[in-house]
Amino acid sequence: MAKIKLDLHPIYNKGKNIDQELKNAVEQAIAKKIKTLEIIPGKGSGALKKHVLRFLDQKQIKCLYHRIDKDSKNFGRIFVYFKF
Repeated sequence: MAKIKLDLHPIYNKGKNIDQELKNAVEQAIAKKIKTLEIIPGKGSGALKKHVLRFLDQKQIKCLYHRIDKDSKNFGRIFVYFKF
């Protein structure tokens, strides 16, 4: 099964870039009809993960995906699932 993986470690301290990268990943998944987007905010303080979840909770983004899962075995991973 194809999936897109977005690792936010290299850009974690640049707020606007994070939102742009998240938006690009969501758009890419939709364009290519890829059902799973794996986002890796990392473990850290949890601030980046909260940022990602806030981004995904925006009305204009939330309507694009089916559901999200926080990885129970790896705190630093979020899965976004799309239905086509």
